[in-house]
Amino acid sequence: MRALVQRVSEAQVSVGGAVIGEVGAGLLILVCAMQGDGPEAADKLAAKIAKMRIFRDDEGRMNRSLLDVGGGALVVSQFTLAADTSRGNRPGFSAAAPPELGEQLYHHFVRAMAAQGVPVATGRFGADMAVALINDGPVTIWMDT
Repeated sequence: MRALVQRVSEAQVSVGGAVIGEVGAGLLILVCAMQGDGPEAADKLAAKIAKMRIFRDDEGRMNRSLLDVGGGALVVSQFTLAADTSRGNRPGFSAAAPPELGEQLYHHFVRAMAAQGVPVATGRFGADMAVALINDGPVTIWMDT
């Protein structure tokens, strides 16, 4: 699985002008299931993200995890993270998992984040979503299992 993790002061996702998920201080996680991924990839990614020390400690160093700070996660599916831009001007997305499997793994990832003890809000798989955020830092990290 692939994820783009952003430390945020706040973030929200809307569909058709209605907010369907939001989070205060915590993480916006854009996630994509890739060809060959299974539930174990979702579990591994969720555990890594929940424990990743990217929040400031009392001395201002990135030394605290999402779990340490009690932050939430807004998880949004984004198949475009699978983009292959190596040829031409139009990205290819054949590396993404098929939609049915992608949706299953997206929901598995959401459950795995919650199982880590993280409050989770979500977007809607396959929907045309608008995402708004205030990136804190900015801190943006690319992850790939």
